[in-house]
Amino acid sequence: MNTIEDYLEALKNEMKDTDAALVQDALADAREHLSNALAVARETDPDVDETAALGKIIEEYGTPEETMSAYKEVERRTSPVFQQSIKSRSALGRFFGVYSDPRSWGALLFMLISFVTGIFYFTWAVTGLSVSISFSIFIFGMPVALLFLLSVRGLSLLEGRLVEALLGIRMPRRPLFSHQGMKWLDRLKALVTDKTTWLMLIYMIVQFVLGVAYFVSIVTVLSFSLSFVAIPFLQEWLGQGAIYNNGIRYFLPTWSYPLLVLAGILLWTIFMNIVRAVGQLHGRLAKWLLVTET
Repeated sequence: MNTIEDYLEALKNEMKDTDAALVQDALADAREHLSNALAVARETDPDVDETAALGKIIEEYGTPEETMSAYKEVERRTSPVFQQSIKSRSALGRFFGVYSDPRSWGALLFMLISFVTGIFYFTWAVTGLSVSISFSIFIFGMPVALLFLLSVRGLSLLEGRLVEALLGIRMPRRPLFSHQGMKWLDRLKALVTDKTTWLMLIYMIVQFVLGVAYFVSIVTVLSFSLSFVAIPFLQEWLGQGAIYNNGIRYFLPTWSYPLLVLAGILLWTIFMNIVRAVGQLHGRLAKWLLVTET
């Protein structure tokens, strides 16, 4: 292999059947290590034969086959996929087993957090794009745009860590490596022409819409569920009728109490099953938009 790109292409071919996020991590690590090591070799000896130097560096770092094996072994030990603690064969067991599945609670927490992150991402994306475009006619506009696009890359990495931690979907754990010696104008051009940057911006905007929808859904369903469960206590302990109309409160019959409580529990259980499924779908969306094909 005569160049770093040759090594990366060989490594990518070796890992073609592995997870895309793992491939991105491996390629980012390899590019960073080889580039830095080659830069040090050039500084030590300006007349060094780069092909020979790269060969020695690769010999120390490992062949593509060795690198692939090492990453697969690490991945096997650090898999983020949640496992259901208790698996039931019956449909009823699977239905109520949602409460013992960490993916359900992780997805619920992620949906709540998405309301906050979605607002922040949307505000940051819209403001950053507006400022970058507005200042593009000035000299200092280019550095501002560069910083904004780099921040988008950083936020996407942070979002990926949240997705992996709460939804159990493998996401990149290393940022995309960019050449340290590249001029800032060239780096800006590379970021603008890279479709990954724009996919990340699309995700930040979509996250705002989804975050609001998630929050409204959780609050609405939780309100109805708690209302059904609370009706017996409201009527028996507080003496307040459950139905209020034209200044008159109407009491529901006592025999309906078990049905109301059961309805509240079933409503929330159905919602938790939906939450778990939505969490997995959101994880796939995040992986599609935030994981580069490198």
